[in-house]
Amino acid sequence: MSVSEDSPLVFKGVLEGHTDWVTAISTPTVRSNTIISSSRDKKIIVWNLNDSPDAESVGYARRALTGHSQCVQDVVISSDSNFALSGSWDKTLRLWDLNVGETVRTFQKHTSDVNSVAFSADNRQIVSGSRDRTVRLWNTLADCKYTIEEGQHTDWVSCVRFSPSPKEPLIVSCGWDKGSHASDSLHRPRSLLSFLVVGISSSRLVSFAFARSIPVPSISSLLDVMDMHVWSLTSCKLMTNLVGHTSVLYTVTVSPDGSLCASGGKDGVAMLWDVSEGKHLYSLDASCTINSLCFSPCNYWLCAATDKSVKIWDLENKNVLDDIHPDEPIKSGIPWCTSLNWSYDGHTLFVGTTSGSIYVYEIAEE
Repeated sequence: MSVSEDSPLVFKGVLEGHTDWVTAISTPTVRSNTIISSSRDKKIIVWNLNDSPDAESVGYARRALTGHSQCVQDVVISSDSNFALSGSWDKTLRLWDLNVGETVRTFQKHTSDVNSVAFSADNRQIVSGSRDRTVRLWNTLADCKYTIEEGQHTDWVSCVRFSPSPKEPLIVSCGWDKGSHASDSLHRPRSLLSFLVVGISSSRLVSFAFARSIPVPSISSLLDVMDMHVWSLTSCKLMTNLVGHTSVLYTVTVSPDGSLCASGGKDGVAMLWDVSEGKHLYSLDASCTINSLCFSPCNYWLCAATDKSVKIWDLENKNVLDDIHPDEPIKSGIPWCTSLNWSYDGHTLFVGTTSGSIYVYEIAEE
């Protein structure tokens, strides 16, 4: 794993345990020596990190969580580090108790692969996106409280995320939609990035609505935009979509303060969006497929896991701080980096690859 001479990162070691692509890495939002990862090997691994500078390894596999019958495509850890939520190609979600390593709940409503899952900031709500083209909202008892379906995605949903901001309970979703809702003046297909501001309260959906190019639920009693509304679940439809990408989208992420959203996919461009105003700010060229994106929790950086490298952009100057490449050539047609995430303090970066290895980097001390 090669970093440039002026890189802000130093290589610390490798976590070994998976035997296939590492599809997701999740880290707690508070101080913890635990992280979790999911893989196409059908397993979730709970890792213990060694924080001693004299330790021989960066960490070890504490426990493997098994139960899914197919690839585990996504996993997230609760903010208190006690639970994990996973989504699998076996069409289910699972809620895991990390203290005992067992499934607490199994969520069954999707009719195809579950590609993405997320906890709300308070861990009380769950969102999932699937190859069945739906985004579903759940409680932690595995009850599906709402399905965003009609007027939403017209193809596979690849990623869904909650905003961490309690002031704007935002859900961001993206997928494989192309040209079904909008196109530019040259009629080139554009991919859809959907913003929906929601909050679940018993049988109703409480929602803010954005005007101009942002999907908002249509309802006969629509009032002025940006006001708080109470929507009937049976009448929620999307009217418009925010477009810009020219190919399918694989990933979206929201900044720690909830003000920015970044999206990426097959067109190799990371697009930055202002969440509150719903507008495109600027784009960053990765020059190859972007599989995962994450913001640093302590620096104004955006990191991208791409087919060829890990790119780290300084968003203030809009320049590349580092471009981490594998030491050995990768096989033609096989992506290299598939997932990544920062530790809670932004000091450590975890990079998941198609080999099953997780590479660990730390910010160099000045």
